[in-house]
Amino acid sequence: MDMDEWWGLVDTARTAVGDRADDRELPDDPLPEALVGVLAALEPAGIIDFYVKYVEAQDSAYRYSLYMAAYLIEGSCTDDGFMDFRGGLILLGQDTFSRAVAHPDSLAELPTVTRMSREEGGWIGYESVSCLIADAYRRVQGETDSLDTAVEAALSGMARPEQLLGEEWNRDPEDEEQMRRRLPRLAALFLN
Repeated sequence: MDMDEWWGLVDTARTAVGDRADDRELPDDPLPEALVGVLAALEPAGIIDFYVKYVEAQDSAYRYSLYMAAYLIEGSCTDDGFMDFRGGLILLGQDTFSRAVAHPDSLAELPTVTRMSREEGGWIGYESVSCLIADAYRRVQGETDSLDTAVEAALSGMARPEQLLGEEWNRDPEDEEQMRRRLPRLAALFLN
């Protein structure tokens, strides 16, 4: 499976839920179950490959600038919170994800982010994309031990970032001047 096919699976799930695909705060968020359904239609090897590509996508977004954007949008950002944020970005689809990785300030264009800035609800992050993949695998195989073993073996051969990528920032999220200079549109939304 190449990355275009991988993103195509994400887009298939997004298309299935229509205009409800961009907000993870909905009480009956339909996207997670739609993605499980799309993945459960694959062979077990395809689900394993999807999981490995998911990790690759997550790793590609492990960047200083995106971390700081997540901090502004969410009001704080732990390591786990940043993982969830990147998972949620993936669920927003390839175009939004790619723009955000290249230019995190582009997230200011998202209606969900605008609502969040006005404290009108909405959420980007999603905690359990890996659990969705495991749920799909369990539907197909009846277990997840073989998924865990296969993914662990695949990841053991990959070079994965140990530190945030890209230009190193002063990682002080309270440095408003830095935020305004580097993420001007997001700063305009979230900093008073």
